[in-house]
Amino acid sequence: MSTDSTLAVQGGTPALSNPLPAWPIHDSTDADALVEVLNSGKWGSTAGTVVRTFEAEFAETFSSAHAFAVSNGTLALAAALSAGGIGTGDEVIVPPYTFIATAAASLFVGAVPVFADVLPDNHLLDPKAVEAAITERTKAIIPVHLAGAVADMDAFAEIGRRHDLLIIEDCAQAIGAEWKGTPVGALAGIGTFSFQSSKNLTAGEGGMVVTNDDQLAIGLFSAINVGRVLGGGWYEHATVGYNLRLTEFQGALLRVQLSRLADQQKVRDENARLLTELLSGVEGVTVDTDPEGMTAHGRHLFMMRMDAVDGDSALRDKIVEALVAEGLPASSGYVPLNQNEALLTAARKITDRLGQPYPLNECPVGDQVSTDTVWLAQPALLGATDQTHEVATAIAKVLGQLDQLR
Repeated sequence: MSTDSTLAVQGGTPALSNPLPAWPIHDSTDADALVEVLNSGKWGSTAGTVVRTFEAEFAETFSSAHAFAVSNGTLALAAALSAGGIGTGDEVIVPPYTFIATAAASLFVGAVPVFADVLPDNHLLDPKAVEAAITERTKAIIPVHLAGAVADMDAFAEIGRRHDLLIIEDCAQAIGAEWKGTPVGALAGIGTFSFQSSKNLTAGEGGMVVTNDDQLAIGLFSAINVGRVLGGGWYEHATVGYNLRLTEFQGALLRVQLSRLADQQKVRDENARLLTELLSGVEGVTVDTDPEGMTAHGRHLFMMRMDAVDGDSALRDKIVEALVAEGLPASSGYVPLNQNEALLTAARKITDRLGQPYPLNECPVGDQVSTDTVWLAQPALLGATDQTHEVATAIAKVLGQLDQLR
């Protein structure tokens, strides 16, 4: 561990003496699985059995009756909305602090994203803000289990029952997370996952849609398989659907990756708890708190707010640059989606054509956290214990010299 107090961004020695683990992690087992598919000649999931086996394993692991593998997490959300009957002019409540796909998916089915604010201590969708955002046109809510932390699913389930709304869990960053012992994805009507390159379970791209509702499963199968009927004929198209199928190559990778997930999650969780403890006495950083009711964290990101930033996103970005120079996979995170002109323009085109207002709600917490949040990508939590100590040292080193960055 370096004892050089000079910031690495200013020419000093980085706090991390060795690089953190590269992602994704793979070995000959992954290669063998791919070669087996190659040699089978059955590369598509309509011909082979690998994807179907992966779907069954995923469903069993994460307590879902039905699991459908898809091409990516973005279209997993679109398929979920389509299967739930969400369409033209309907309103879907989403958080402003998340990846753009959560909001864009509504537009793909002709619905509009409506933003409700997040909580300041964990970046998760605020149930009270959601309640205030509901109108007569609201048809669904998409709580995002951001960074691997679980949104208050007791509250959202109750809101959904009371207002007859479909609840879709966006679990893209939360595989392995649980709420009161139940895996995410199995807590509401539909759950969606992503297997994009950065995710804790990855095949480069891919996704999954799960449900415990038999009727929704019929709609999901049709939305994913060009409108085909579950259990029906090849040319029996009862609806207009997408083609979102995964290849057997991706299924093979994901089966192997799934076999490693529990052990990797244990390492991430242990390191995240240690890092939280090490940072508890560091001035200038506030680590996200765990929601009550969450019994397992997905640990996709390690989320922090920089106390001294005070709305100065340029200073936050300099902190990120300094942390990267010290050897950390740091990022400044999301910009507020409620201010994204591409989304707002697309939404207003729909509502203007229908002659209905577009509700643009203020999201002051989302606006604020987008200026002072810093996160670490999940490989930062896969190192040895001494590397986690070095990660904490790097953060303390940078924050201890903020005057050098202003």
